[in-house]
Amino acid sequence: MSYVGKPLLTGFIAGLSLLGLAIAQANTNPESASAAYAGQASVIDPASAQVVHTPGAPDLSAAEFEQAKEIYFQRCAGCHGVLRKGATGKPLTPDITQQRGQAFLEALITYGSPGGMPNWGTSGGLTSAEITLMAKYIQHTPPTPPEWGLAEMKNSWKVLVKPEDRPKKQLNKLDLPNLFSVTLRDDGKIALIDGNTKKIVKTIDTGYAVHISRMSASGRYLLVIGRDAKIDMIDLWAKEPIKVAEIKVGIEARSVETSKFEGYEDKYVIAGDYWPPQFTIMNGETLEPLRIVSTRGMTVGTQEYHPEPRVAAIIASHEHPEFIVNVKETGKVLLVNYEDIDNLTTTSIDAAPFLHDGGWDVSHRYFMTAANNSNQVAVIDSKERKMAALVDVGKIPHPGRGANFVHPQFGPVWATSHLGDETISLIGTDPDKYPQYAWKVVETLKGQGGGSLFIKTHPKSKHLYLDTTFHPEAKISQSVAVFDITNMNAGYTVLPIGDWSGIKEGAKRVVQPEYNKAGDEVWFSVWSGQDEESAIVVVDDKTLKLKKVIRDKRLITPTGKFNVHNTQYDVY
Repeated sequence: MSYVGKPLLTGFIAGLSLLGLAIAQANTNPESASAAYAGQASVIDPASAQVVHTPGAPDLSAAEFEQAKEIYFQRCAGCHGVLRKGATGKPLTPDITQQRGQAFLEALITYGSPGGMPNWGTSGGLTSAEITLMAKYIQHTPPTPPEWGLAEMKNSWKVLVKPEDRPKKQLNKLDLPNLFSVTLRDDGKIALIDGNTKKIVKTIDTGYAVHISRMSASGRYLLVIGRDAKIDMIDLWAKEPIKVAEIKVGIEARSVETSKFEGYEDKYVIAGDYWPPQFTIMNGETLEPLRIVSTRGMTVGTQEYHPEPRVAAIIASHEHPEFIVNVKETGKVLLVNYEDIDNLTTTSIDAAPFLHDGGWDVSHRYFMTAANNSNQVAVIDSKERKMAALVDVGKIPHPGRGANFVHPQFGPVWATSHLGDETISLIGTDPDKYPQYAWKVVETLKGQGGGSLFIKTHPKSKHLYLDTTFHPEAKISQSVAVFDITNMNAGYTVLPIGDWSGIKEGAKRVVQPEYNKAGDEVWFSVWSGQDEESAIVVVDDKTLKLKKVIRDKRLITPTGKFNVHNTQYDVY
């Protein structure tokens, strides 16, 4: 099995949950949504002629099995779990998939569902042969991947430029606060793009399928983590931005964050794994692994043991020297205190399954996080170190980091869109001045449809943008809805971002609105296949008119975009 050209641990990811295959139910299933970030086929030895057999499942050759494992890893594990027990996506264990049957599975993979299951066939994400292969594969028993401990981490750890050899001040002339780190998902790179000139400053090799970029508290170091759990630390102060350290903290991952509490700025980095289920605390300048903590344990409510509770969002507290860690399947939020990592203390807060993404309210005190399997948002009071509320919202909330603005009637609110329906939930967030609205859905808006991954606004903007990246209708997935937050009753305006890109071929899915530092531009990725042209479209926030299209042959499958200033200061 190969892993973006690099050998992957043998015996691993056979079970990496399938491609967004919300299978077990044709009724919606999204983190296939976030899982839909398409990938590359692995290189398989054609000489492998051994047959893989699971009772009740169609036989596969060893080569086919290896190819399917790789596709699973690239597209499906994020939603359905390494062991295929389900999370945002439904379980894909053989007892379910064999009962559904080959024809049903192929149809679902091909056409998707309005609730967030990607339409892999009609979008061109998978060929008909690959769809047939994946429908067969998920009827087999998923193998268990290996663990990944301190020895493996240290073998992968490299300090490329020692801290003492790094510059003491910024040596380049880049406007760093308005620099964008753009994920080139299937190229295994990021692009650093100047927010003023709209030119690519540099592309940097990273891990496969970068999930997020996060800034250190000082704004100097850019931390990038791929789905292959590789972290790259990039020094933005060098003559030109360069990698200064790297490490692989597991086999599959999504989250990285740095310490931000006063006195601990840039001291620690934390990363959370999907597999093995654990998090790792590292030195903030070198990425040396210091502590590894397993997240296996009992679920909330039923208190049953779960073997694969993955680490989803991690956010740095501004109230205490703590990292706030979402453990997806157990439904628990961990407050990990790093004052003394040799005697690490962790507070566990019961929330709801399955915890996924989220962000701060405008005060940076309350962490608003989606429990997407429960259709709820958990509100964590980082100052009092307890849960403030569980708020019922729409179907499968997927806010990214959410959106904060002042509602003309209800005061400060935080918004989430949904993978499973067309609604946008606005939650009151000011218990001091607006206690009657705090931690309640004060208004529900309707957008274009389900399949939304990100919602965004800015303190200097009067607009609220949301994508519908995984809606099965091309017209909807290639556009965005925009609300005027001063007049919500007016409904939304549709911006045809895909058409504005000028790209003629490809899926042209539009994903993740991101503001520049000034808050007067919004950037959108127009995301097509690896062998197709993609682009970034820049919209003037005041006029909602096209401002710039960034087209460059190096923009291969751009997805997430992270403005340095907004990421550093949690502006959203």
